[in-house]
Amino acid sequence: MTTDARRPPRRRFSLALGSRELKGLLWQVVVVGTVVAIIVFLWSNTVHNLAARRISTGFAFLGREAGMPIADTLLGYNPRDTYLWAFVVGVANTLRVAVIGIVLATILGTVIGISRLSANWLLARLAAVYVEVLRDIPLLLQLLFWYVLIQALPPARAAWRPVEGVFLSNRGLILPWVPVEASQLWVLATAALGLAVFLGIRHALIARQMRDGKARRAWPYALALVIVLPALSSWQLAVPWTIAWPELRGFNFVGGLTLAPEYFALLIALVTYTSAFIAEIVRSGIQSVPRGQWDAANALGLRRGFMLRRVILPQALRVIVPPMTSQYLNLTKNSSLAVAIGYQDVVSIANTTLNQTGQAIEAIALIMAVFLTISLSISVFMNWFNARIALVDR
Repeated sequence: MTTDARRPPRRRFSLALGSRELKGLLWQVVVVGTVVAIIVFLWSNTVHNLAARRISTGFAFLGREAGMPIADTLLGYNPRDTYLWAFVVGVANTLRVAVIGIVLATILGTVIGISRLSANWLLARLAAVYVEVLRDIPLLLQLLFWYVLIQALPPARAAWRPVEGVFLSNRGLILPWVPVEASQLWVLATAALGLAVFLGIRHALIARQMRDGKARRAWPYALALVIVLPALSSWQLAVPWTIAWPELRGFNFVGGLTLAPEYFALLIALVTYTSAFIAEIVRSGIQSVPRGQWDAANALGLRRGFMLRRVILPQALRVIVPPMTSQYLNLTKNSSLAVAIGYQDVVSIANTTLNQTGQAIEAIALIMAVFLTISLSISVFMNWFNARIALVDR
């Protein structure tokens, strides 16, 4: 049988009067025309109202001096900077919450999800209570709860010290830190490049092992590329790696890394709330793996931890990744609630800009563009990762 014989017959597209294709095309033209007409009407009405009130439009205001203070910034900022740089600082603050929140929520949610399936009765029940309680309380209430709780902590002079060099007070969480400058960034870039090269080598070694069955050690490459190479770069550039320990001077701390109360409360609320949903996703993904995989791993005498890492979780990822993407998007968008406790992310800075300049449409458009770009970037990455782990027919 030839290839042409196996192909289904093509359906001919007909535009005859009264045909289904013609009716469908006409309805699509009507719907698209209606949507375009509504958009044109709203746009013209908005432009007319703005002109009647003598409100200028456009993004020229981004080049003017902002004059707004931003207390907690990841990037350098001065009130004399422009509105454009203030927006960039706001985007950096949003990403600071979203990226770290996604990583921590994934780790915590995975641990809680595995704990729900634990044979230990107490651990499984505690994990279930954690999930049910945090999922049923609105995120805004949890955010306000953590912020009020941090504000009720002792002042800096009576700060709690759970670990040497770590302080917890109403000024936030203060940690030891290594100041990162240009020279340190070069060393970190070298380590990142070495890690990328090592992953490529490891992939090639696994492919060779699949062909000839001979195991090859990958750790010498990891030692050389990820540890020795950055160490040589650090020695060659004479990079200082001095730890800045926080010290109490007067009524505040000097040195170290300070997580402001607003940022700390927002991060805790987002991580704990999102991790409850991720825990259920992980639990359902693990339970979707056929029971025969568990029995086969047990028959081989594999330890439970090794079994989860090497047998169960890799198969469960195909079920976990799609809904996990939605939780990452939710965490990113929920970070806009930071305005409720005064953390100056892109939404807060846009609101301040709106009040100072009156450019409401432009400010809201910038917020929408920022969150749309971040969300699409997360979706593209997760879709790529999902395609990499998908089953491939052989």
